[in-house]
Amino acid sequence: QVQVVESGGGLVQPGGSLRLSCAATGFTFASYAMSWYRQAPGKERELVAAITNTGITTNYPDSVKGRFNISRDRIKSTIYLQMNNLNPEDTAVYYCKLRLLQRDYWGQGTQVTVSW
Repeated sequence: QVQVVESGGGLVQPGGSLRLSCAATGFTFASYAMSWYRQAPGKERELVAAITNTGITTNYPDSVKGRFNISRDRIKSTIYLQMNNLNPEDTAVYYCKLRLLQRDYWGQGTQVTVSW
């Protein structure tokens, strides 16, 4: 059974950092690209980071470039999102996504709140 499970969210002050994790099971982890999305209240879900199956290539929108870093651990079948210099506009539910055989698999999401 294909499953992705996020963790690591929480409350952080502006300028702070968090690292999110996404544990993947039920498929050949090393064969597939994965990505992180976020959705803020009243807004559409948006891509914040993507990584190829090898981990060699990553992609970020301008809004997070230079602050967020996506990585993956083949041994642990886990991807990570290191988020630095967070600001209140980063407040959202963060989701991990896998596209496998033309189907998208989403986790349940993890809440990130940036506030004093």
